[in-house]
Amino acid sequence: MCDLSMDSGTIYVRERGSLRRVGDIVLAQPKPVSSCRRTNPFVLRKEHFIFTYNAEGSLRYTTKSLFDLTLLFVADNIHHVDSLVGFPEQIGDRLFAAAEENRVFSNTDISPKALQLFSDAYGQMVLGSLCLRNRFPLLHERMDEIKTFHSLKSLDLFGCRLGDDHEIFQHLTSTSLANLIQLFIGGNSMSDVGLQRLTAPIRMMKKGLDCLQLLDVSYNPISERALRYLTCLPKLEKLDVSGTSLKLGAGLKTTIWNLLGLICSEKPLDNFDHSRCKTEGWAEQVVNQWETNSSQMPKQKKIEESRTSALRFFGRQKFVREVLNTAPLVCEREEEAKRERLHFYRPAANSHIPEKQVPYPVNHQEKASWYNIKKRQRQPERCDSSHHSPPTKRSPSSALTAEDIELLNSY
Repeated sequence: MCDLSMDSGTIYVRERGSLRRVGDIVLAQPKPVSSCRRTNPFVLRKEHFIFTYNAEGSLRYTTKSLFDLTLLFVADNIHHVDSLVGFPEQIGDRLFAAAEENRVFSNTDISPKALQLFSDAYGQMVLGSLCLRNRFPLLHERMDEIKTFHSLKSLDLFGCRLGDDHEIFQHLTSTSLANLIQLFIGGNSMSDVGLQRLTAPIRMMKKGLDCLQLLDVSYNPISERALRYLTCLPKLEKLDVSGTSLKLGAGLKTTIWNLLGLICSEKPLDNFDHSRCKTEGWAEQVVNQWETNSSQMPKQKKIEESRTSALRFFGRQKFVREVLNTAPLVCEREEEAKRERLHFYRPAANSHIPEKQVPYPVNHQEKASWYNIKKRQRQPERCDSSHHSPPTKRSPSSALTAEDIELLNSY
């Protein structure tokens, strides 16, 4: 039961047989509805009627169903909804389409809460894969909304200029992306320090990216030293280090085999092909709408924002404009990049490793260091064996290097 006045005054809601008052809620005013991917663009919608034309060309109208009226009412006031958990998927799909049609997700004040509402209830159906390849402005402008997609299985951030210290690092290693399987962070000017900072929470707290199977760190200035930071990824099966400081050779093959258990692929792996990465889910059109609205922003507004940024950065107006209007990141030597791809993968348990992939002998000091790392990795597995004695207590400093301690102290 609901008692509504024309000026959207007091609201009464009946829940579980009891009537309660909902106070201090200002309902959204009805607004004209634009066409959307799930509606017929030739059907004009006005108030409570649908106007169409019959075969003879005469105008006719039909009333909307009570379900459609309720759906539009909830979509307009989606920011007042507490939870959608338990609602059927069909209702959620229709409600998301109605909210998208009313451009609710274009409002930066409402969209984060609305998207969080749908993500909590429907998870991967809202967005299971997100591709932001070379779309740096979109990542910067919609960071709050992007963080609400916590059921992603594939995330492409190639060429987004993350650098060594980006705010999204903390989100990537949080429990919000516990189901992430594929991560593309190539072409981001990320050095060994950036990879160390990204994996620090995983190595110290043993949480984050537990399901990650594919990692692309190509075209970043990382060295062989940074590979040890990837030992904290327990399910890593495919790795792309093309265009980095790593050079293919016996030493690199041995190092990656000893650290990660991966062997070099003679042919480029299809998993790292960009054509396979795309945005999928209910919010696919929402992401495209964000980018379209950003590109169609009035020129005067862009100039004002540029001036504001220039004042904020002490007169660096020209630099800010160049960053915002710069072209997507492209490999400088495309021919060389296509000729040499450094793709590594984990062989099947029953497969025979080719002779050229057999680890080469290393000196005793290097072998001892690799052995200690592998020994620390496999220690939790011994706790699950027939040995039921309690594990020996280790000092926290034994699992962290001096660089990790220094990085931890910097927080």
